[in-house]
Amino acid sequence: MNVDFDRLWAALGIDPARLLDVLQYDPRAPLLFNSGLFVWLFAAFVGVYLLLQRRATARLLFVTLFSYYFYYKSSGMYFFLLAVVTVSDFLLARLMARTAARGRRKALVAVSLAVNLGLLAYFKYTNFLGQVVASLAGGTFTPLDIFLPVGISFFTFQSLSYTIDVYRGQVRPLTSLLDYAFYVSFFPQLVAGPIVRARDFIPQIRRPLFVSREMFGRGVFLIVGGLLKKAVISDYISVNFVDRVFAAPELYSGVENLMAVYGYALQIYCDFSGYSDMAIGLALLLGFRFPDNFRSPYQSASVTEFWHRWHISLSSWLKDYLYISLGGNRRGRLRQYVNLLITMLLGGLWHGASWNFVLWGALHGMALALHKAWQRLMRRPKGWQPGGLRRVAGVVLTFHFVCICWVFFRQADFASAMAMFRQMLAAFRPEVLPQLLEGYPEVFGLMAAGYLLHFLPQAWEAGACRTVTRLPLVAKALLVVAAIWLVIQVKGADVQPFIYFQF
Repeated sequence: MNVDFDRLWAALGIDPARLLDVLQYDPRAPLLFNSGLFVWLFAAFVGVYLLLQRRATARLLFVTLFSYYFYYKSSGMYFFLLAVVTVSDFLLARLMARTAARGRRKALVAVSLAVNLGLLAYFKYTNFLGQVVASLAGGTFTPLDIFLPVGISFFTFQSLSYTIDVYRGQVRPLTSLLDYAFYVSFFPQLVAGPIVRARDFIPQIRRPLFVSREMFGRGVFLIVGGLLKKAVISDYISVNFVDRVFAAPELYSGVENLMAVYGYALQIYCDFSGYSDMAIGLALLLGFRFPDNFRSPYQSASVTEFWHRWHISLSSWLKDYLYISLGGNRRGRLRQYVNLLITMLLGGLWHGASWNFVLWGALHGMALALHKAWQRLMRRPKGWQPGGLRRVAGVVLTFHFVCICWVFFRQADFASAMAMFRQMLAAFRPEVLPQLLEGYPEVFGLMAAGYLLHFLPQAWEAGACRTVTRLPLVAKALLVVAAIWLVIQVKGADVQPFIYFQF
């Protein structure tokens, strides 16, 4: 039977050329969770996924291929880097399992470090290091045209955790390359985390596909909440206020600069935690559990507590694979403080090739060390937390310290960051505040709503999640539709990429 595809496409109202353009890589339009294209692709993906629910190997292969396509839509042909990391670390882990010689095992894990960190160093830090060397030598450096693949910082760290755990004897190496490729490339967390540990995820890979009512309900709750955080709160306040002030702080009064800093603190939280929520929610719908990545970080009463609540998968990674490897707190107090500083300096550099990120990390490292010293001076037991007014004061101080650091994190250079601080100190002009609130009612309304929701007791969030879980399927579908409708009402002309895609 001959099929007239031209008539078929015409009947369906589809332009094949346009469809092909949409499905191909476009650097201006990466595949995002909050885009219409992803909704349609995910719907088709789920249909095939369910058909393969009893065929584990075929299902894993299908998800892996979809994950590679997802990455192709973000970084084009650079998806081969993901394959290089996957194959090399899989083989290195297998070789480690076949030798008992400690020196050979150490050499193999060193090769894994060289491959992963070498790729990261070339694509992310070549120009930065070139400029540093040139400035020290008194010469000039012409930046190279190097494309930064999306998510390279995440999947290299995730793969490294596997080889290091195999070296330490904490994880048995996989015997199936498909299983390992599935683990490294699983699309919900591929390009912006959470960084999932092998020991948490690998045992789930070959389990029979099962999604409980609790998993489905929590997945819907997290996807809807993450979508609203990102596409409603974060995108709206950034496009309509925060970005304008950060782009030219000298044109705005100090109070406007301060409100922009508060806005950015909320923007980056809603943007990144929104992505993490959607990633965790999508994984739950597919039958997999990820650890939490955020726990209301601005409720923290100290910088130490903040890093137990903010980007938990990265902070725990840095602790387990860098801080402890440096000696942790096992070599005296001074060495512990130095280890904290080094860990956070490198954590800052992980975020980007800029002195501002290094300074951001250094400030947090010094704050962590000072907090440890203060706890020892006051003879506080490990895990001690203040209560009452002390906690309130601690939350206020910690939040404002974090906000000060966000200025260096957000601005492209030190001069721009200092310009914001000069405006806040020398031209504050509090009388502008009523006019500012009147001129941006939607922005400050969303900021107030965002902070209010953030500071609500976590038990309330758990209760809301249980309520969504108890809803019938039709009501859950209507909730998703309502969230999408709200996003459409407030979104701008272009879909805004996630902030952490640049890292």
